[in-house]
Amino acid sequence: MTDSALPEALEEIRSDFLAVGQSERLQLLLEFSNELPELPERYQEHPDLFERVAECQSPVFLFVEVDQDDVVHLFVTAPRESPTTRGFASILVQGLAGLTADEVLAVPDDYPQTLGLTQAVSPLRLRGMAALLGRAKHQVTLKRQAA
Repeated sequence: MTDSALPEALEEIRSDFLAVGQSERLQLLLEFSNELPELPERYQEHPDLFERVAECQSPVFLFVEVDQDDVVHLFVTAPRESPTTRGFASILVQGLAGLTADEVLAVPDDYPQTLGLTQAVSPLRLRGMAALLGRAKHQVTLKRQAA
């Protein structure tokens, strides 16, 4: 993966993970899980808009907006009882914030595997993380086609 393709916020998050040892990486992921933003009020009563990420063991749902300036807004729900999944959802929400559709689509698909978490979380969880990114990118593509 080339670092030039990685948006600054995602690169900074990755650097934070790689700067600490294995046990601290899991702790950092748990800290991210506490930072997942609540849904805006306009979406709290509209679960029908959200897509289930079936690859995740936990019930994770996401919705993407692409505004008139082509900026992507990612909204994700994940249960508090699933801190690793919730942590990665938070990483994506924070790391993709303010990016254009082209920048989001350019994020390497293997980004979850580059965080140094392969020893800390199961391969199944890493697949779920990759699926969350993939579905976000898919929704961006669909929104662009509909515009």
